[in-house]
Amino acid sequence: MPKPKVFATRKLPGNVFERLSEYYEVEVWPEYTAPPYEVLIEKAKQSDALITLLTDKIDCNLLESAQPRLRIVSQYAVGYDNIDIECATRLGVYVTNTPGVLTDATADLTWALIMAITRRIVEADKFVRSGEWYRSGTGWHPMMLLGFEITGKTLGIIGMGRIGRAVAQRAKGFRMRIIYYDKYRLPEEMEKELGAEYVDLETLLREADVISIHTPLTPETYHMIGEEQLKKMKKTAYLVNTSRGKVIDTEALVKALKEKWIAGAALDVFEEEPISPDHPLTKLDNVVLTPHIGSATWETRTRMADIVAENLIAFAKGEVPPTLVNKDVLKVRSPGFK
Repeated sequence: MPKPKVFATRKLPGNVFERLSEYYEVEVWPEYTAPPYEVLIEKAKQSDALITLLTDKIDCNLLESAQPRLRIVSQYAVGYDNIDIECATRLGVYVTNTPGVLTDATADLTWALIMAITRRIVEADKFVRSGEWYRSGTGWHPMMLLGFEITGKTLGIIGMGRIGRAVAQRAKGFRMRIIYYDKYRLPEEMEKELGAEYVDLETLLREADVISIHTPLTPETYHMIGEEQLKKMKKTAYLVNTSRGKVIDTEALVKALKEKWIAGAALDVFEEEPISPDHPLTKLDNVVLTPHIGSATWETRTRMADIVAENLIAFAKGEVPPTLVNKDVLKVRSPGFK
């Protein structure tokens, strides 16, 4: 009996494809850029399984086109808003993700961004590299590149899931007051352990010196930070986003940064990725921009690949994948290729 075929839309770190080759015929898209949608549909039609990224559009049209062959989509990410989960479930297509392993890497990057924007690290680096510091003829000046001290200030966290809690834990070292807003409130003992206080969104916007966003993208969170919310923030406050770009209304944020409604922003995610070098955000000094690198460590990205392999191998053995997203699919079809 021939092995089922898996198509991966990108090369992954580690030995994931070697592991999978025992159970699957493996094909990997060789380009750095994503396969065009039309190509992805054709590959899906020819595959029993897919390994996908957030940038791959796995909509109902693709899923239906790939029937009856396609059985599982193994997403190399925690989020899966690029996949039509309802359609996949109806068609009996299993969807898995890679939760849990991104927590520390993303929380670490969040703090790197907080420090970078509040202490003007990127501006300072440019000041040195451009020769402006040398041309100033002054090695040190009391007014040179003054930043914002975060020790003892108020950190507002929007979304208190795994990553939000990890960010809160790191804030303890800066003796910060921690307030948070989430759809669901944490248990009281967890709040005490984190030293975090639950508040409504308006209070958080009004009182926080640094606001860090860690919420998933849903219809409710789309553009949850817009002009109205930005105007409620302190003029000395900073906004940091390592969740999903569409949580913030970019046009409103550009206006807020230009007109100094807030002091600055640090963004790892954007409404459209990659953003153009001509984007208004790239012209502003009071914003730090990184190219969606929240999970970009060798350790985390390799572990993500391992989870992808574990899900696909379990499915090939007729077992329920460890990180199955759409559990209702079990009512439609049993795992496996038989």
